[in-house]
Amino acid sequence: MGFDIVRDLPPALHDRAAAWTFIREFAGSWGLSLGREDGTPDGELAEAEERLGLRLPAAVREAYALFGRRPDLHSNLDTLLSPGELAVEHGALVFREENQGAARWGVLRDDLAAADPPVHVRQDLADKYAELWEPWTDRFSTAVLEIVMAESTQGPEELCDGRDLGPGEDDELARRFTLVPFPAESGQNFFTAPGLLMSDGGGAWLSVRARDPETLDRFRRTFPGDWVNA
Repeated sequence: MGFDIVRDLPPALHDRAAAWTFIREFAGSWGLSLGREDGTPDGELAEAEERLGLRLPAAVREAYALFGRRPDLHSNLDTLLSPGELAVEHGALVFREENQGAARWGVLRDDLAAADPPVHVRQDLADKYAELWEPWTDRFSTAVLEIVMAESTQGPEELCDGRDLGPGEDDELARRFTLVPFPAESGQNFFTAPGLLMSDGGGAWLSVRARDPETLDRFRRTFPGDWVNA
């Protein structure tokens, strides 16, 4: 039947084994196929556990083992920390950083015993006393799905582009394209069309990935604006 992001995503949101299958098939469908050498070796994960004095949840280990050495799938814009960079800060295991340091994502210490624990996000605020870990996704594997889809729209210039969204354009995306059924804790929505994946960045910024440069050019002509890479 082939990979279908709209059909295949819902099961992946509720089962981490299905999430890893989704990521493999998603990557393969965009010419980014995963191989055994793309995962973080178990020894590096064990070293991180020894350094931190804790056991990584099963979902964290499995995600890194799947694609930890593929920054093109997880760190085009924001950064998935390497095992050597993982840190415990403010009561949480921090595993991801926003590209300008505006936020960090982590798993609360109290949740580390869960196989697929919830993920929280902490904004970097001028008032440090106001910083709190806020809920992001109810499963680590769900956060990884968001990472892979979002980061894929931030890839090479010949296949990806972005621009500001003007008033009403977010609604236009919803009218013209198929909404990907992802729970948008961040307010970010994903849309798809043949050969295209789009993210609305929470309604403020449109990012798009195309299967080939010609498809990207056609999309920019039908959705004109001040594109960064045009």
